[in-house]
Amino acid sequence: MPTYPYTLVTGKLKSLLQKIRSSGIPPKLTAAHLKTLGFKSSNDSGMIGVLKFIGLTDGSGIPTPLWSEYRGQDHRAVLGKAIRQGYADLFAIYPDANARSVADLTHVFSMSSTAGEQVVKATVLTFKTLVDEADFSGQGGSGSTASTLTTGPIHAAPAAASAIATHGAPTAKHPAVHIDIQIHISPESSTEQIDKIFESMAKHLYGANNTAG
Repeated sequence: MPTYPYTLVTGKLKSLLQKIRSSGIPPKLTAAHLKTLGFKSSNDSGMIGVLKFIGLTDGSGIPTPLWSEYRGQDHRAVLGKAIRQGYADLFAIYPDANARSVADLTHVFSMSSTAGEQVVKATVLTFKTLVDEADFSGQGGSGSTASTLTTGPIHAAPAAASAIATHGAPTAKHPAVHIDIQIHISPESSTEQIDKIFESMAKHLYGANNTAG
């Protein structure tokens, strides 16, 4: 998994995104340029890494075409696309990551970091702040039902299997549901972390049935 970025000034991150849309495009995004925009604190430079992570700048800080797109009227959708690309590994685990709870996000970010609790919290809040400024409609976000994760396919269709057992083969009005879930697990993951992943999967795949029963 990648090392996810964070900033300790998430409130300013929203302001910086607004500045990008209203000010000129710099030749390079640097701490010095941030100061010209009014972001003079030493903590503000952390926002540069966040914008680089989602592709608004390249590895050297030079604004990409995505920066220019973000200045247009569809800026929220453009930001949504940028977030989905930058946090691709997170969206591979949770296709609806933009709608996930703090607990779910904390679980994933904790596995990708050796830092302490405060950094993980800041990482979650950074992602949530970006999501609040973006639009994911039409991108297969919170409406998606399949996860892409890799140690081989897991075939799960509990609802369909139950219907077949009770009523026989599914009819045209009750088609079978087949969900393929692939899990990408880092070779550095501990046994406890792996158990947590499958525990989370079981919760979301079978939680509704357990509640009903």
